[in-house]
Amino acid sequence: MTTPAPLEPLREDWQRALCVVAHPDDLEFGAAAAVARWTGQGKEVAYCLVTSGEAGIDGLHPDECRRVREAEQVDSARIVGVDTVEFLGLPDGVLEHDLALRAAIARVVRRHRPEVVVTGNFRETWGGRNLNQADHVAVGRAVVDAVRDAGNRWVFADQLVDGLEPWGGVEEVWAFGSPDATHAVETTDTFDAGVASLEAHRAYIDGLGWDHFDPREFLEGGARATGQRLGARFAAAFEVFPMGWGE
Repeated sequence: MTTPAPLEPLREDWQRALCVVAHPDDLEFGAAAAVARWTGQGKEVAYCLVTSGEAGIDGLHPDECRRVREAEQVDSARIVGVDTVEFLGLPDGVLEHDLALRAAIARVVRRHRPEVVVTGNFRETWGGRNLNQADHVAVGRAVVDAVRDAGNRWVFADQLVDGLEPWGGVEEVWAFGSPDATHAVETTDTFDAGVASLEAHRAYIDGLGWDHFDPREFLEGGARATGQRLGARFAAAFEVFPMGWGE
């Protein structure tokens, strides 16, 4: 059996991050403990949910599901120190990597002006035979494009009104949960906050119908394996995409 390569520590010499993912709960399944670490350092982190996850609970009508899942996401974010949570309201389950999605994300990047943008794994799989979900792939790919779009005043130029300006200050995009991760951040001290953040999505977890699902046990498996590659007890892994030219 091949031993996984060691992971490099993720840089933390930044102040503002924007997390853009497809659904409520996406961040909590892989990055919330890292977010808790960063907010604990005094960094500014904002969440942007492209959908409200309204198609995520089979036994709940989308109108009611939207209300429940948005509320759970806001509560979940507060647990890890995030007060800014935005929902773009795009349709859950049928997202496409197209100009409309790029434009919506570029607008958010231009408003928040982050140094780092965090998204979820957008590779085809999770590193084995388990295929990734289509919305995750569409959003992650669009994030990388939209970060570049946000810095070009001639792309989506109609957005540049009422003081909104281009923003080319995103230095890197980080994709958590990627099977091609090369970096990680230790989450030993904030692991419990990450677990509590996932537990806040109770209606969604119950709606999945997974027998005997234990959020702590689920998160601990990945965090412990990643921690071994970083030389820590627990850690969260990220694939890093530099946004500068020639990097």
